[in-house]
Amino acid sequence: MPIAAPPPMYAPPAPPADFGGWYLRGDIGFSNQKTKDVHYTRESAYSQLTSFNQQSSFDTGGIYGIGAGYRFNSWFRADVTGQYRGNANFKATDRFTGTAGGLPYSGIDNYSASKSEWLFLTNAYVDLGTWWCITPFVGAGVGAARVSIANFSDTGINNLPFSTASFATAPTSSKWNFAWAAHAGLAYKVNPNLVLELAYSYVNLGEGQTGVLSDYTGATTNNVFKFKDITSHDVKLGVRWNLDSPPAYMPPLVTKG
Repeated sequence: MPIAAPPPMYAPPAPPADFGGWYLRGDIGFSNQKTKDVHYTRESAYSQLTSFNQQSSFDTGGIYGIGAGYRFNSWFRADVTGQYRGNANFKATDRFTGTAGGLPYSGIDNYSASKSEWLFLTNAYVDLGTWWCITPFVGAGVGAARVSIANFSDTGINNLPFSTASFATAPTSSKWNFAWAAHAGLAYKVNPNLVLELAYSYVNLGEGQTGVLSDYTGATTNNVFKFKDITSHDVKLGVRWNLDSPPAYMPPLVTKG
């Protein structure tokens, strides 16, 4: 009878499991924002206007975020994030024409303000495969935004003989809105614990509004200005730290016999 071969000293390593686990994240970046229009809440203020042209712009604002999430497998993960979106100065100009007492007139309103937000989102991402440690991904998020408008002023002038200039201010006011975002980017795996991200997000923040307006005498109007449909194109650099990453290697199994 042939002699049986001795058992092997080392068993082949098992294939690595599809790893999932908890992670923490942090992000910094900047925003490029716009608003659909800035509108006085008293609609009759514009009832006699025959043309309306608004030009507006926000300065770039800083973005600072933290979050925590869970990676379910190699292609799907989700997280919860909170962002502070720093002050962005706002400038806008209205050019208009109208009639008053049968007389045609034209004028300009110049608006200025600053805006900031707190943004809280629940996000889900799909990782699209990994090549040379680089993983493209797409995602979406829903949540809430607290939009704050501060330092608002409205300086106006027109060519009517009985009303040539106006000035109004409003105190800081904040408003909570439903918010949503779409994400895309690239992730680079530095080691089993550390992942770097370069990401783009389109964010819809809802609307903001000023406090109650008052003129240069201090008299209030019981009206506010609303910033409609505030959106932003964000660019962010982020880092993810895996809290329970897999071992870097599979230790050999030793058998006796």
